[in-house]
Amino acid sequence: MRLCHLDDLPDNGSRGFDPQRTGQDSVLVVRRGTKLFAYADACPHHGTPMAWRKDAYLNAAADRIVCAAHGAQFEVETGLCTLGPCLGESLTRMPVALQDNGEVHLANRNFEDRDK
Repeated sequence: MRLCHLDDLPDNGSRGFDPQRTGQDSVLVVRRGTKLFAYADACPHHGTPMAWRKDAYLNAAADRIVCAAHGAQFEVETGLCTLGPCLGESLTRMPVALQDNGEVHLANRNFEDRDK
């Protein structure tokens, strides 16, 4: 399932997506050059959405994903919680692929099946 084009993701930034079309982002993607890190938009502490405002998933240094509800911090590359109430737990990784034409695709059968 196509999420966006790489150019639509700011380098060293983040963006949320609503592939299920529910009106709420359920996937967050962080870009580091051509590397993409995607996770379910749900804190492992209580399942709450992560962003403090639309597409705002990162701390000021842009080196950690932060849960707005609890202040938990997660490594961008692994999703591992390094600070906060869910220390040692991880965000749920979502499989994404960068196509040769620059398109970013979510490769999850649960989402793709809903589009058929």
